[in-house]
Amino acid sequence: MALRFHFLRHVPVAKPHALLLNMLIAPDNKRPTPVFDIKWIRDNADLFDKGLKSRGLDPQACELIALDEKRRAIITRVQELQSRRNAASKEIGKAMGAKDSALADTLKAEVAALKDGLQAGEEDERKATVDLNAALSAIPNLPRDDVPVGADENANVEVRKWGSPRKFDFAPRQHFEIGEALGLMDFETAAKISGARFVVLKEALSKLERAIASFMLDLHTTENGYTEYLPPFLVRDDAVYGTGNLPKFAEDLFQTTNGFWLIPTAEVSLTNMVRDEVMSRDQLPMRCTAWTPCFRSEAGSAGRDTRGMIRQHQFSKVELVSITTPEQSLEEHERMTASAEKVLQRLEIPYRTMLLCTGDMGFASQKTYDIEAWLPGQDAYREISSCSVCGDFQARRMGARYKAGDKDIRYVHTLNGSGLAVGRTLVAVLENYQQADGSVVIPEALRPYMGGMERIGG
Repeated sequence: MALRFHFLRHVPVAKPHALLLNMLIAPDNKRPTPVFDIKWIRDNADLFDKGLKSRGLDPQACELIALDEKRRAIITRVQELQSRRNAASKEIGKAMGAKDSALADTLKAEVAALKDGLQAGEEDERKATVDLNAALSAIPNLPRDDVPVGADENANVEVRKWGSPRKFDFAPRQHFEIGEALGLMDFETAAKISGARFVVLKEALSKLERAIASFMLDLHTTENGYTEYLPPFLVRDDAVYGTGNLPKFAEDLFQTTNGFWLIPTAEVSLTNMVRDEVMSRDQLPMRCTAWTPCFRSEAGSAGRDTRGMIRQHQFSKVELVSITTPEQSLEEHERMTASAEKVLQRLEIPYRTMLLCTGDMGFASQKTYDIEAWLPGQDAYREISSCSVCGDFQARRMGARYKAGDKDIRYVHTLNGSGLAVGRTLVAVLENYQQADGSVVIPEALRPYMGGMERIGG
């Protein structure tokens, strides 16, 4: 039987309602849980707005509370109509028993009108719920108190630095200059096939990328305590909503014409494995790792890193995901960051670890460390991993919980990090291990994965 191909399309979404509507009108047990508890917002309006302000956002508590009051007023009206309908129905029976046909007919007309009013009220309630949940779903996670407040990367704080940048006796080149000179990195052919922001790797560089991924997976599974998975690369709406990519960041993703989303990172697939689950406490912490291709539209990055492999539509990454109790999550965040750093230490690539400020953090994050590898060709540190603790932000969207006691069920905490971005690690290897003759020495940690090869080119 012939296969039907559903071609990819980039999907800009102007309003969250369109993406949320199908989920919000689903049966109750399939509807997404609101990200923030509106009761908590009512009770902590100033604290809520303070968190938004630290992210550079306007106060929203009053607007959200007003939406909720409108919804609650509609619910009250619907309940009153339902109560009156039930009472009128009973009165019809009494009128019929008393052979008062005039009263019975009047009551029947009232019940019919109440039915129409109930249908209209239920539709109003649904719309009010969509409005409230759409507004809540577009709000980012609130930062922890120890996150520095700032508007952009200039307010990030260096936590530590490892290794000393190598001193070259020649002008170091950028990775694409090295790869193209070796004849093993082809952007022109990739553009012919797919357009801008793609690359074709060949022979030793293709093998080197595979070696880097295998090295990372082996390190994380044998030394860092992670369990390896190979998850789906295509996911449904509710999976991408669960990690916070929808509805706000639909334009950053690619979608198939039959409704699947290509994962921007394995975080989406791995984290959603516990969606709608109630885990036992002894299952936590749950640590997962996976190599996957990743797909991003790079919306808003026009003019940035247009040459080379730093910012592409398709790249591969080894992801780290942890599911923990609230008490474990901060310690797990430090542990995860150390696991990612260990990759660069074994490869002997200098790096620095940055604590991101409120204005530079990701949408779902409470606190994020960026690990930035030194790239001598750019004479700069560039991000190679982000490790974030999300608290219960994603868990609420997914309905992911655990049993804290016999009758105490709570939301889990989720964490994610790159361990590392494989393509950017290849970039770092090429630039840090380049030689004056154009060859590249292979780091010792990768040589077993390269069949003993010690050098590319030369």
